[in-house]
Amino acid sequence: MALTESRKENGTETAAGPPGGRTVRRLTSPDPAARSRGGQRFVLLGLALASAYSLFPVYWLMIAATKDRVGLYQSNGLWFSDFHLWDNLQQVFTYEDGIFLRWTANSFLYAGVGSLGGTLIALATGYGLARFDFPGRGVVFAAVVGSFLIPIALLTLPLYLMFSKIGLVDTPWAMLIPCLINPFSVYLAKVYTEAAIPFELLEAARIDGAGELRIFFSIVLRMMTTGGATVFLLAFVNTWNAFFLPLTVLRGQENWTLNLGLYNWSGKRLESGIDVTSLVLTGALLSIIPMAIMMVAMRRYWRSGVTMGALK
Repeated sequence: MALTESRKENGTETAAGPPGGRTVRRLTSPDPAARSRGGQRFVLLGLALASAYSLFPVYWLMIAATKDRVGLYQSNGLWFSDFHLWDNLQQVFTYEDGIFLRWTANSFLYAGVGSLGGTLIALATGYGLARFDFPGRGVVFAAVVGSFLIPIALLTLPLYLMFSKIGLVDTPWAMLIPCLINPFSVYLAKVYTEAAIPFELLEAARIDGAGELRIFFSIVLRMMTTGGATVFLLAFVNTWNAFFLPLTVLRGQENWTLNLGLYNWSGKRLESGIDVTSLVLTGALLSIIPMAIMMVAMRRYWRSGVTMGALK
């Protein structure tokens, strides 16, 4: 009987038959390392495509903001022509007596103060739902979960009617009050409290004589820094990008948000020799800078939260 010889390569086994016979190849289980590399390549390709899809509008906006009216309509939309970014910035900050700066300050007021207050309320509410037992707790949590499933657009008209009766329409309070209440932030705060705040720590603080307010502000808030940063960032981005609510409750130009003001500019074609389209694009580019800065600033809190979880 002739001896046979076999070898494995790339998930295929090759067997040498008798002299003069035909080589036999049969499939075996694939190499785990090769399969892992193939999966990593697929994931990296998907991430690259998703990143390109997400960053392409920003790329186009950066190019468009450097062009004047002629270059905007007559040059290649995906590449630079004459550089007029500084002229466009000057026109944005001086057009209509610098109303763009007023809109920017309003957006910071609504998004900053409203999100900060809403984050504090959400953390306190989530902590109460997670670590206190009271009658109707399940009903309250069910109401919270059900309420953040309702689109904000459905609540805009009732808010407008309510604010009209109490005289808050076209005031900063018409934007700040809705920002203070965010059911989804309450849900996130409850989930994070259950994972990060142990019962034993709270009981030890109570035994030492600390009151509930002191426990919340001195212990709970410090341990929920990462969760609070996440809640604040989500609320800030949501308020900064809000459009339908300010369109409904804000009438005067002095109280408009940045998005609402740029929307008003986009309805104009050419006024007083100034290309309003270039102003809208340049203003839109400026409007995304605060959110980018916020993302970079909050990154260290997320890193510390991941490290804390690893140590546990």
